[in-house]
Parts: sequence; structure tokens; C-alpha cells
Amino acid sequence: MWTIPNIITVIRVLLIPVFVVVYFLDWKWAHQAAAAIFAVAAVTDWVDGYLARKLNQTTAFGAFLDPVADKLIVTAALILITHTYASVWITVPAVLLMFREIYISALREWMSQLGQQDLVKVNFTGKAKTMAQMLALIGLLSELEVFMGVTLYWVSLGYGLLYIAAILSFWSMVEYTLAAWRHHN
Repeated sequence: MWTIPNIITVIRVLLIPVFVVVYFLDWKWAHQAAAAIFAVAAVTDWVDGYLARKLNQTTAFGAFLDPVADKLIVTAALILITHTYASVWITVPAVLLMFREIYISALREWMSQLGQQDLVKVNFTGKAKTMAQMLALIGLLSELEVFMGVTLYWVSLGYGLLYIAAILSFWSMVEYTLAAWRHHN
């Protein structure tokens, strides 16, 4: 159970309250620091999966905890950006992304109970959605447009990537649903 990948995943879960508290600190760079913590957590998502495969340390506990950790930190980030921006243009895609995560989790659980979990395993669209979503959240959490006199367009990029993530999220939800539906009709 306590493999290197599982320890990394547990660390990602433990970073969630740190990330949220840092975001709300009364400090000039609090949002940028929180975005950096979120970015570290996003990288650990890739690292733990890579190490689990490379070191042959995949476990049932890791298979359970990894997606839960992802959903927890992403949901926290989505709630933070909807609070900060207080805009329908952020809230609608954020709600769609949260809806999709809950729906796909339930669909995967159902397919797993039927012994058909391979029908809804992660595919390219889901991975592309995750990448766009993580980059969007880093940009939106950071609120950086200009850093040391250099225009970065992080927030603008974040908006665009959030919409790309929402579209890919909807598309992957349709793909997974159709795969499950075809099998059971």
C-alpha cells in the first residue's frame, strides 16, 4: 500500500488545504503562490502514474486514490476561480467541468460493478481535457497578466483553455456514455 506513487498521491491530497489557505492569505503574491502549489500538485499527478507503471507499483489503493485526489484539488481550484472572478463566463464552464467529473466517476463505478470498466477507461480526449484544464486553472488562479514588466496573458490564456477543457470535457463525457450505452443496449 505505501508505495512511492501512493505516497506522492497522499502528498497531493495533503496539499489541498495548503493550496486553499495560501490562496486566501492577505499577501500580495498569495494567488501566484497558490497557483504554484496547484502546478506542483498537477505535476505529481503525472509523476505518480509514471512511477507506478515504471516501478511496477500499481495498487488497488492507488487506482482508487489517484482519481479522487485529482477531482478534489481540481474541484477546489474551480470553486476558488468562481469565487475570485464572480463571472458567468467562468462559472458556467467550471460547473460543467465539475458535473462531468461526478458523472464520469459514477459511470465508471457502475461499469466497474458490471465488470466492464475497460469501456470507460481514460482515453485521449480525457487526457487532453485534463491538460487543458490544469493549464487553465494555473493561469486563472495566478491572475498574472504582467510579471516583471513582461506581458504574459496567463489569465486570457486561462479563459481560453477553460473553454477548451469544457468542450473536451463534454465530448469525452459523450464518448464514455456512448461506449457504455452501446454495450448495454
